[in-house]
Amino acid sequence: MKKLSFIFLFFLGSALMGMAQVKKPTPKPKAKNPAVKQTTVKHQVVHSNAQKIQRVEVITEYGTIVLKLYNETPKHRDNFVKLVKEGFYDSLLFHRVINTFMIQGGDPNSKHSDTSEMLGSGDVGYKIPAEINPALFHKKGALAAARDNNPEKASSGCQFYIVQGKKYTIKELEQMINNINMGRKQKVLYDLYQRDTVQEKINALQSSGDKEITRKYIESLQPAADREFTAKYPKATEVDMDQIEVYQTLGGTPQLDGDYTVFGEVESGLNVIDRIAKLPTRDSDNRPLQNVRMKIRLL
Repeated sequence: MKKLSFIFLFFLGSALMGMAQVKKPTPKPKAKNPAVKQTTVKHQVVHSNAQKIQRVEVITEYGTIVLKLYNETPKHRDNFVKLVKEGFYDSLLFHRVINTFMIQGGDPNSKHSDTSEMLGSGDVGYKIPAEINPALFHKKGALAAARDNNPEKASSGCQFYIVQGKKYTIKELEQMINNINMGRKQKVLYDLYQRDTVQEKINALQSSGDKEITRKYIESLQPAADREFTAKYPKATEVDMDQIEVYQTLGGTPQLDGDYTVFGEVESGLNVIDRIAKLPTRDSDNRPLQNVRMKIRLL
C-alpha cells in the first residue's frame, strides 16, 4: 500500500499544480487580473416590506453593537430572537477573540466559568439547519453561526461570531480562490481514487509488474475527476465582483464563505468589534485575559 500511496501522491501533486493555473479573462473595471470568471451578482440583501427587520443590541463594557438580523435566514433569526427574549445571552462572554478574524461568544458555560476554564464546547442541545446563502457573505461586521465539523454544516444552537477580518488585495483573493478550488479538487480526486473498483484495478495492474500501464491508468482518472469536480462545483471559478470590492475596501473573512451561515450584520458598532478583537488573549485558546461580558436585547 505504501507504493500505491506514493504513486497517487505524485499524480495528485501534478494534477493540483495544473489546477492552480487558472486562465485569466480580460480585466474589467473594479479588478486587475482576476483569477476567475467575473460575474456581478448584487450582494445587497433585499428585505420584504411586509416583514419587519429585527434588530438587536449587544451591550459590552467596550461599547454597544447594533445588529440587523436577516429575514433570508428565518431559522437562525427566530432562534436568536428566542434566546434573546429568554435572556440566554446575558452575562455570557466573548470567549474567543482573534484580531483580524472575529470575536465569538454564546457558550452557556461561560456565564459562571473561572478564568482558567477552556470554553467553546457549551451548547443548548440542538442544531440549526444550515441556511447558507451566497448573497450573505463574511464581510466585516457579518453575524454568523458557529458550528462543529458536521457534514451538513448545521449551526450551533447558540454560539455565534461577528467578523472583524481584514482587507485583501485582488492578488490575495485570487490566491485564496485558487487554494479553495485546489482543496476541493484534491478531495474529489482522492475520493475517486479510493473507490473499490479503482483500487482493484490498480492492484491488478501493479501485480502484473507493468509500471507504464499502471501510470497511464492513474493518469486516465484525471478527466473523470475533472468532470466530477465541474458537476459538484459548477460555479467554482465565478466570483461576485461586488463582494470582491467589499473585501478590498471594508474587509472580512472570505475564506469562511460557503461553510457557515451568515444571518445578520452590524449596523453600528464596528469600532467596538475592533476594540474587543485587539484585547490580549491566552495563546492556548484565544480567550481574552479579561472577561468580556455581553447583554443582548431586542430593539
